[in-house]
Amino acid sequence: MDLTHDHFFWGLGVGILLGIIGIILTILRLWEARREVARLRRHLADKLELEADATNRLKADLQNLKSQNENLRMKVASLSQTPDRKQQRDLEVYARAERYMVSQSPGFPAVWEQAKRLAVGELETEEQGQSLPRRVFNALLNRSPKADEREGQPQPQA
Repeated sequence: MDLTHDHFFWGLGVGILLGIIGIILTILRLWEARREVARLRRHLADKLELEADATNRLKADLQNLKSQNENLRMKVASLSQTPDRKQQRDLEVYARAERYMVSQSPGFPAVWEQAKRLAVGELETEEQGQSLPRRVFNALLNRSPKADEREGQPQPQA
């Protein structure tokens, strides 16, 4: 009995050959997948490291800005306690109170006290940064020399 003429052995040989080729191709794909997974792990590690650095940098910047903000707040508070600044603040309180009193009901001391309390409240909210400042006498106290020169010159009439 010759094995080369038997169909069973030919089928068995072809099947084994195809199985070996399939196993080789599967092993090659497995190696490629392992290399891809290793590459993706390196990429993920690099990305996480970069994001951690950026987060740490942002935290440091935030801490720095918080400390600067606190320093500036303390500086503003100390500068607002100087006598000149206190007098300017009191003048602003009185100006607002007078304006309120005259517009509501002139001549009554109770209204004057209420107007003063209202003006102090407004200034406190402005100093805390909760509303925009509205200064009455800023233009009078901080005038430029050019404004004084313009007042002295006669205005041409049209």
